[in-house]
Amino acid sequence: MKTALIIGAGPAGLTAAFEFLKKGDIHPTVVEQENFVGGISRTVEHNGNRMDIGGHRFFSKNNWVMEWWNTIYGDMMLRPRLSRILYMRKFFDYPVSLNANTIKGLGLWRMAKIGTSYLKSSLFQIKTEKNLQDFMLNRFGKELYLTFFKDYTEKVWGIPCEQISAEWGAQRIKGLSIAKTIKHALFKNTKETSLIDEFLYPKLGPGDLWQRVANKILEMGGEIKFNTKIEKLNLKEYDYVLSSMPIKDLINALEDVPPNIKEIANGLVYRDFITVGVLLEKLEVGDIKDNWIYVQESDVKVGRLQIFNNWSEHLVKDKSKIWLGMEYFANEGDDLWNLSERVFSKFAISELEKIGMAKKENVLDSVVIKVPKAYPAYFGTYNKFGELKAWLDGIDNLFLIGRNGMHKYNNMDHSMLSAKEAVNAIRYGSKDKSAIWSVNSEEDYHEGK
Repeated sequence: MKTALIIGAGPAGLTAAFEFLKKGDIHPTVVEQENFVGGISRTVEHNGNRMDIGGHRFFSKNNWVMEWWNTIYGDMMLRPRLSRILYMRKFFDYPVSLNANTIKGLGLWRMAKIGTSYLKSSLFQIKTEKNLQDFMLNRFGKELYLTFFKDYTEKVWGIPCEQISAEWGAQRIKGLSIAKTIKHALFKNTKETSLIDEFLYPKLGPGDLWQRVANKILEMGGEIKFNTKIEKLNLKEYDYVLSSMPIKDLINALEDVPPNIKEIANGLVYRDFITVGVLLEKLEVGDIKDNWIYVQESDVKVGRLQIFNNWSEHLVKDKSKIWLGMEYFANEGDDLWNLSERVFSKFAISELEKIGMAKKENVLDSVVIKVPKAYPAYFGTYNKFGELKAWLDGIDNLFLIGRNGMHKYNNMDHSMLSAKEAVNAIRYGSKDKSAIWSVNSEEDYHEGK
């Protein structure tokens, strides 16, 4: 029997292993450098409370993914989706809705400016979108971009929108626009991911689902090796290698890599992620139902809040308490990243108080979780990525899958689909890897018909 080495026990790696085992024609061995499964889609437990790192809504426009999830975890909860923006210490709908609350919050003068700039952008489109700012100006107009997009996006990535590739917008914002928002408000029938009203969710978080997948892989005869870091990799030793490890690390583990390819790989940039879990006696803003709150305020560094109670009450040990996550974006090794847990917790709690969400005397517990290479960035040497991709795709038995494996801002379902396409290519003996790369890029997939 042929064998496959699968690097990474996140959604892509585990999906690939499970798909191989369902047919039983290829034996998979999954290697994971950490001691847990799920990657960024894991669930972290702290003193009986569980954290969904980054937040994972189980919704996909792909029926295969939805059926796959339900096969593994048939008793998922159906959860209402509510996300809002905190701006000027007021709550606004996310995505932005043209309703009475928005008009009242922004004021008629600013709303008029938003409408005028949107019409102007519609009439005078930027023909060649050179960067993310151009992408957003074409879809939202200057005033709405400056009000709700620019500061938050730059908080996430740490650089100006003019330095980020327009492709990031195509990956994450896709077909979303003011027109889509109006259509959704009127008809409530769009399947745009950013506009869904409800989603499925495992009661103990995404890590519970991926642990179930891992258990099934072991039961079916597959292997998962933890605490195993790939530092040197000889591809000739394996029939197939499916890699979801960061491309930069993969290239540095391979031998005989051309200097130009190594230079591109080492110039790829990642954004790192920190979540501060805070257990509270109560919130100062009352009983809110939000899953996420996007913090647009420029006087704090926190980018987003998760209220874990509203994802699943089972994530919270004492259901009378509030368990939330404060999400920060950093670069590994920078001042924010290097803060001790005690100092970081104190800093985060002070920001929570500053934006009026909670008082520090109501804090019962806290924990800091750091995730390196959480977000592959669309700057650095990304403009030469095609050259790197072509070289890697030229290696017949190597298949890149997942978010970091493809250096592509994939959601969980996209990562799973990339694994599915890789398994199909291997099973049918195809050297064409374009189907893997087409995941999360085709307009049909984004829009849904």
